[in-house]
Amino acid sequence: MRILTKIKRKINEGSLTEILHEMFWIYRYGKLYKAEIVWYIFLGLFATSMSLAGSVLSKYIIDVVTGHDTGEIVQIAIFYVLMQLFRIGSNALSGRVSAKIEIKVDQEIRADVYDKIMDADWQAMSLYHSGDLLNRLNNDVSSVSRSVLGWVPTLVTSLFQFVGTLAVILYYDITLAFLALLSAPATLIVSRMLMKKMREHNKKMREVSSEVMTFNEESFQNIQVIKAFGLTELYRTKLRDVQKGYKDVRLSYNMFSIITSAFMALMGLLISISCYGWGIYRLWSGFITYGTMTLFLQLSASLTTSFSSLVALVPNMISAATAAGRIMSVTELPAECHEDDQAAELFCEEYKDLGITIRMRDISFHYSDGKEVLESMDFTAKPGEIVAFVGPSGGGKTTIFRLLLGLVYPQRGTIRLFGGMTDNYMNVSASTRQMFSYVPQGNTMFAGTVAENLRIMKPDATDEELWEVLRYACADGFVGKHPEGLNCPIRERGVGLSEGQLQRLSIARALLAEAPILLFDEATSALDEVTEQTVLNNIMNYHNSTKTCIITTHRKSVLKICNRVYRITEKKAKGENI
Repeated sequence: MRILTKIKRKINEGSLTEILHEMFWIYRYGKLYKAEIVWYIFLGLFATSMSLAGSVLSKYIIDVVTGHDTGEIVQIAIFYVLMQLFRIGSNALSGRVSAKIEIKVDQEIRADVYDKIMDADWQAMSLYHSGDLLNRLNNDVSSVSRSVLGWVPTLVTSLFQFVGTLAVILYYDITLAFLALLSAPATLIVSRMLMKKMREHNKKMREVSSEVMTFNEESFQNIQVIKAFGLTELYRTKLRDVQKGYKDVRLSYNMFSIITSAFMALMGLLISISCYGWGIYRLWSGFITYGTMTLFLQLSASLTTSFSSLVALVPNMISAATAAGRIMSVTELPAECHEDDQAAELFCEEYKDLGITIRMRDISFHYSDGKEVLESMDFTAKPGEIVAFVGPSGGGKTTIFRLLLGLVYPQRGTIRLFGGMTDNYMNVSASTRQMFSYVPQGNTMFAGTVAENLRIMKPDATDEELWEVLRYACADGFVGKHPEGLNCPIRERGVGLSEGQLQRLSIARALLAEAPILLFDEATSALDEVTEQTVLNNIMNYHNSTKTCIITTHRKSVLKICNRVYRITEKKAKGENI
């Protein structure tokens, strides 16, 4: 009754419930490969059986050699060799099967986690640093995928080895079996006491690992800025600080592991000495043969090993559960709603040539920190127009684009897309994102070639189509001058190209998408005034003049070619005369 009360208290405390929930999450992936896992378990049981049988046969071989048995040594030796070969073969096959399963499970979880991250609500996901997400996607997923073959199969095979070995020992000597099991109570008590400590250490280790990866990723992404501002020494010092934090946690965990491992090793040593001493005594007393003595030594070691494997499942389980919990915290974030994807596709196809009008009415919005960014804001953008937003940095211009793209949603008001000159509309959501081509601030080119970057928006685009959008974006000149033309390489973060060239390539890519609405967030800031005006005029003449173009800019010269200008001030959009 007291045991049940303690278990209930642990469940109520939440730690056991949390671990069980995380282990069940891992099990969901394991059951997808239950046939392979059963085969893997069978191979493990077969190898264990061959090992036990080999130990028994070695006893008879020694007894025959020492004259304590008159059996056929050749026949026994052949059986012994065959069993060892079977054991080696099954272990090799088991290794191959385990590798296949681990790779499959690893890739399955990685793909699933990646999909969940990509589908997660943008605002909720933005709370996680990309370095931390990478650590969860790589290190944590690896820990979980290994546990699929390291929990149930190991439990079954180690338990089988433990019970089988114990049965053989009991058959030959009950006292030896008792000695071999002396470490069990102490080991179980210590494991139970250290479980919470293990979980705390695992969490800290994974957190500091994420901190190191986050620091390194951020440093490499901003290495140009770090060099330009002479911050190299500062970041070297920061790295040492991050490494010191990692070292302190790692050494703390290492000391904890050393103490627990030393305790386990000491218990094993005491049991081994006891078994060895008992075997010597029995041999000296003439109660057993040399072969039986050898068998005792082999089986006592096997019994200790199998029991240690069972005990080791506890920290392994906790490590895997901790990793699973970190993954779950990301995969269980609210997902974007795409239930209107098909309706949005039909809407876009129907009104793409006629154009789409955007109407924001009474929009109020704040981020999760509660600070109001927009309040009771209205604005309209019609087909064939270039509408500009101007205002100070941090005033809400980029937030307006996020609202239009369905990345965030207003706390009050409506954002609607009207088809042509009709009253048919759709509310903005993640589904309506396909009606927009977006060119954000900064470099958005991927490592690859010019053609590969452009075809992200239209994989089946011909070379002629690529050159056409490059011409409209005033990018055909520098691309055409490159010896490799469309296959001109683009290195990571666009190294080798100017900011203006990268912006023109981004605009060309946006045009290739053939979306009815264009969003340019300071997308022409690096261009000279003449090129900027040429690009914007080309955009509005691309195929037809029904595109709705919204830009943010700090340049007054751009405003001359805009149909309407809204100044973002006091959290509202106020129309200005051009």
